[in-house]
Amino acid sequence: MATALATGWGEPVWASDPVRERAQSLVDMLGGEACATNLDVANAADVVILCHKPAQLDQVADEIRSSGTPVVSILGSVELATVRAAYGSTLAYRVLPNLPVELGEGVLCWPTANGNDDVATGLKALFARVGQVIELDEALIETAMALSSNAPAFVALVVEAMVDSGVRNGLPPALASSLALQTLTGTASLLQARGGDTLSVRRQVTSPGGSTARGLAALERAGLRSAFDDAVEAVLRGAL
Repeated sequence: MATALATGWGEPVWASDPVRERAQSLVDMLGGEACATNLDVANAADVVILCHKPAQLDQVADEIRSSGTPVVSILGSVELATVRAAYGSTLAYRVLPNLPVELGEGVLCWPTANGNDDVATGLKALFARVGQVIELDEALIETAMALSSNAPAFVALVVEAMVDSGVRNGLPPALASSLALQTLTGTASLLQARGGDTLSVRRQVTSPGGSTARGLAALERAGLRSAFDDAVEAVLRGAL
């Protein structure tokens, strides 16, 4: 996610990583500097994006807190209050982005608890450059994350399943992939244009007793809805 955000912004970065080659690779792509320590990053940057593992929160905070540089956490299942407790008087914020920020098409969940100070306002504008910033109560963050941050992997699996089905029924893999991806992209745009009215799209495509009706019935029998319910609940169980 660090790489996706940096790529979306397209500006030089100061980066550190336990595997120095990863930081250097990002710097080679965007410019900036691969720093030897997290504190070096914090001393050089205007804001530090925390992209480490949640279990490393206190360790990293101990390393960079003295810099006083504001931090933004993208750590899943770590509440803003926990981040702020770790950083003491240092300004700390939270945002949950998803992978399409790499193309400027992301969704970024922004807790209202971040507040509306000047730094928060500037950060919202920064993140708005790589996608749509959705402000919501932090109690809803984990559920929203399942529909945005986790969901690109879910959608990718759906596309894989569509492509595999096409190949099993005679389509060349490249053609099956092209058909699935363009259909997904076009349908998403159509749904956006119709204000998310999924029912109108389904009705327009589905003739009584026709092939689409048979396909939809098969998906319902296979438990498509319950599969997504299970996926979201599995994400939330890990957040408890």
